[in-house]
Amino acid sequence: MDIADLLARLGVSLPDASTDDFAVRSPIDGSLLASVAPASWNQVEAALVRAGEAFRAWRVVPAPQRGDLVRRYGLALRAAKADLGELVTRETGKILQEGLGEVLEMIDICDFAAGLSRQIGGLTLPSERPGHRLMELWQPIGPVGVISAFNFPAAVWAWNAALAWVCGDPVVWKPSPRTPLTALACSALFQRVAAEGPEVPEGLLSVLVGGSALAETLADDPRLPVISATGSCAMGRALAPRIAARFGRAILELGGNNGAIVCPSAHLALVERAVLFAATGTAGQRCTTLRRLLVHEAVYADLVPRLRGLYARLPVGNPLDPHTLVGPLIDEAAFEAMQAALAEARAAGGRVCGGERVEVPDGKDGFYVRPALVEGLDQTALVHQETFAPILYVLRVGSLEEALRLHNAVPQGLASSLFTRDFAEAERFLGPAGSDCGIANVNLGPSGAEIGGAFGGEKDTGGGRESGSDAWKAYMRRMTCTLNASNELPLAQGIQFHLE
Repeated sequence: MDIADLLARLGVSLPDASTDDFAVRSPIDGSLLASVAPASWNQVEAALVRAGEAFRAWRVVPAPQRGDLVRRYGLALRAAKADLGELVTRETGKILQEGLGEVLEMIDICDFAAGLSRQIGGLTLPSERPGHRLMELWQPIGPVGVISAFNFPAAVWAWNAALAWVCGDPVVWKPSPRTPLTALACSALFQRVAAEGPEVPEGLLSVLVGGSALAETLADDPRLPVISATGSCAMGRALAPRIAARFGRAILELGGNNGAIVCPSAHLALVERAVLFAATGTAGQRCTTLRRLLVHEAVYADLVPRLRGLYARLPVGNPLDPHTLVGPLIDEAAFEAMQAALAEARAAGGRVCGGERVEVPDGKDGFYVRPALVEGLDQTALVHQETFAPILYVLRVGSLEEALRLHNAVPQGLASSLFTRDFAEAERFLGPAGSDCGIANVNLGPSGAEIGGAFGGEKDTGGGRESGSDAWKAYMRRMTCTLNASNELPLAQGIQFHLE
């Protein structure tokens, strides 16, 4: 399908290009998909004003009615799933199965949020004073700024937006300038849904296209009490102090350097399947991508040669081809970063299997690579870094204790996994002295989180939580209330304060 037809089906119409526009190129073949104008200062200011006005109206709409809007948006996403999934693939280079999966994540979080809209609640607590009731209430906090990354151009935004809307908050969204078309399509679908049902305030969603300067502008603006930002650790270090300087609330989803530990009792066929997807899916461009494999010496000789064989057979190619499992890297910069890391690994004595550029018919300007396995290195400074590409460092360990020490020694703390059939080892891994990550899995890889659980990590990963569980609380303000239904005024802590 022609990209113009695809965008038109999703309700996106773009003005004629100008010299200041962002050129959006497909990683599949380097072709120009479209040119998108960056938001002007006046457009940014207008969006923030609209969001503030929308908040004042939306916060008093009953939460179940807010949830109904999100429910209807989920229905629209179901109807547009094929087209939106294809657009994600064309713009990011992830295989079509993953593009469709991203839209399904959006649908799932809409379902979750619609149900949540009838469950948002506080606590009633026992008061020490007769005739008093002590309560905690949750109130809408205000417009939420969402800064999203190229690798998940829609799903992670939806984790934030669906919850923010049912909590009573409008959303101002700055997508990655590499993938603005998906954002514009998501917005067009939402605006259509908002116009078809009961009246909703204008300004519940604004999309602003721009680069780092726009992100800093949003981070600095007190009219956005919450900023949810997904990206690199460097991005988080740049934005977090700006948000903190105005006492804003930051939800940070930053880098990952995810590890998996393979114990002697592990089911190796299961390990192979889990590692293959976790380390090479999305061409290694997930925050939850498996980057370190810590293999017990008792099974190293059995497992690692089998992985080498699987890597050699991986179908790398056009992500719209249903037989492809690994599509292209996002751009030349990602390719160069991967090659630099592999060159450093070789110079340090590492043995590299794969990593070479792959020629793909009709994809000569795309950056396709064979995923790489690197053996023979200790956990060096290179291994401590996150290279956003399909590189898996394989480390030999002699015990679970050694594996945990190495696993937890990196700065990042997003996702982790353990492969074992030993119950005690699983309990050790999930216990307080086990994995130090926000996500810890047993007998599956670190990637592929479900929306029902809160998503996020510790340490340099930022500490934020999005999606399920009680992540909704980040989009609201807590109010502690005491109601006196008596004619007396006893003071807390038994204090006596009487004027004689």
